[in-house]
Amino acid sequence: MNARVSITVADHVADVRLTRPDKMNAIDLPMFEEIAATIAQLGDMPGVRAVVLSGEGRGFCAGLDMMSMADGGAGLDVATRSHGIANLVQQVAWGWRTLPMPVIAAVHGVALGGGFQILSGADIRIAAPATRFAIRETYWGLVPDMAGVALWRGLARDDVLRELTYTAREFETEEALRLGFVTHVSDDPHRVALALAVQIAGRNPEAIRASKRLFNLAMDADAATILQAESDEQVAILRRPNQIEAVMANMQKRPPVFTD
Repeated sequence: MNARVSITVADHVADVRLTRPDKMNAIDLPMFEEIAATIAQLGDMPGVRAVVLSGEGRGFCAGLDMMSMADGGAGLDVATRSHGIANLVQQVAWGWRTLPMPVIAAVHGVALGGGFQILSGADIRIAAPATRFAIRETYWGLVPDMAGVALWRGLARDDVLRELTYTAREFETEEALRLGFVTHVSDDPHRVALALAVQIAGRNPEAIRASKRLFNLAMDADAATILQAESDEQVAILRRPNQIEAVMANMQKRPPVFTD
């Protein structure tokens, strides 16, 4: 069976690609399993400080492979919490949020249904002009169940999410940018995402990972909890070798050399 995901690592950046271009990277059962396995692998990879997630071919991800799921969808167990708080279906989107390092999605062509939920798990989303997006599930008589509801609440207004979900209508990049689903627009989102990832990888990795933990916490915690977490993270970083190296490199006007 052909691989559904590839990983290439350079300059502390993992370049992750969905590799089912003949199906516009539509998700079948093996792809669910391979994306979840890829997320687990990335979490254990030393030296990876940022991830770029993209799709090969004409689109990022067209959502579920409905023909394949009709034949083999019974293999998906959505009742079991197999990945912490998530099931397998949710993990392929939610898992990017739980990785310790930032994830940048580079999106083009289409990001429909499950594909839209996957990109929503990224920390930052860069899209090509005229990319087509949709919360597609009600079109098939379903509800969004790949962690989208948990992820979108930090991106767009409640009424916007309801309208897009209830209608299942498509919308393009400019509207996605205006609504908060897209961070930047680029004619070459993959190139821009890689450049941004390299820039992030050049910062103190302990500070970057702590910052991601803080932003993840902020979605649910009260102010007192967030303020305490800020202090705790800062105390853990101050005067450690990487933090000292960041100061010295800036003062000496040279690239920093961090340890992971």
